[in-house]
Amino acid sequence: MLMCKDLAEIASDYIDGELATPQNLAIKMHLMMCRHCRSFIGNLRVSTDLMQAHSSSVPDEALMRKIDQRVAEALKARKKG
Repeated sequence: MLMCKDLAEIASDYIDGELATPQNLAIKMHLMMCRHCRSFIGNLRVSTDLMQAHSSSVPDEALMRKIDQRVAEALKARKKG
């Protein structure tokens, strides 16, 4: 079963359509059961759309991965606290 922290680690790849079918299905199943992750994915989609709409160039891949990592860390810390 996919855990919230696992979803956070691959959320950007999910949104970008870069995951294999089994991973996509696991995420969709998890999202059906977890309102927090549904909210997280929704917010990430909005953030990505805003960045793309207000940027004249493609965002730096390293920066995007760093943002993903920090979001995952924040979610992990939130679950502990």
